[in-house]
Amino acid sequence: MGDSAMDFASLSTLLPYVGIGFAAQLVDGALGMAFGVICNSLLVGVLGVPPVLASARVHVVECFTTASSGLSHLYHRNIDKRLFLKLLVPGVIGGLMGAYLLTSIDASVIKPFVLGYLALIGIYLFGYGLFWPPKPREAKHVAPLGFVGGFLDAAGGGGWGPVVTSNLLVQGVEPRKVIGTVNSVEFFLTIAVSAMFIAHIGIADLAGPTLGLIIGGVVAAPLGAYAARHIPVKPMLVFVGVVLSATSLFGIWKALGW
Repeated sequence: MGDSAMDFASLSTLLPYVGIGFAAQLVDGALGMAFGVICNSLLVGVLGVPPVLASARVHVVECFTTASSGLSHLYHRNIDKRLFLKLLVPGVIGGLMGAYLLTSIDASVIKPFVLGYLALIGIYLFGYGLFWPPKPREAKHVAPLGFVGGFLDAAGGGGWGPVVTSNLLVQGVEPRKVIGTVNSVEFFLTIAVSAMFIAHIGIADLAGPTLGLIIGGVVAAPLGAYAARHIPVKPMLVFVGVVLSATSLFGIWKALGW
């Protein structure tokens, strides 16, 4: 009887993380971005998880999702080698610096800033959706973009896709190559950032909730692929932008005790 009650309690504790992983992967499958920012926004803003733990959990999960995605894009020849190399080193360096910053600052101090960043990402995606599709332009400043994307991804718990993918798409790079290359670089970024977080906070606090995120993401993956084919990009971007902004602003309101 006691064991059953304990199992039920463990399952009920895990369910919110399964739900978050499911919702984030569903959107990410449809848009090719936003898994990290959705997970982190809900973990920090709704469940009250400290930013460093939330970012660490998201990046550990993304080690699995980006590995699968990267191999798939490699098989389908969706990777631009030159773009890959331009993004890789600056992205990893930026990610390591962002992770180090997040582990070095008190959670109560950094939390409103992380949520403010996520709210801005939400507003950016909302506007990006309203003006979809973008006008083609030549891609510029790829290495600095990779550094900024990696830094914000680690320090803010997500944002590599919204920052890097959307910027390159706006600049007119071929969408198939952008999504394939950025997703492939993200695997190396998440490995580096996860290693940094684990070195600072250990692995014990990541186990249960991370498993929930993985389960939810795996279950949603086939539905995300279906959504990518049947749901228009414009309304999805607008919807995600509204949800991210509202969730993050709610988290700020809670964090500041208003």
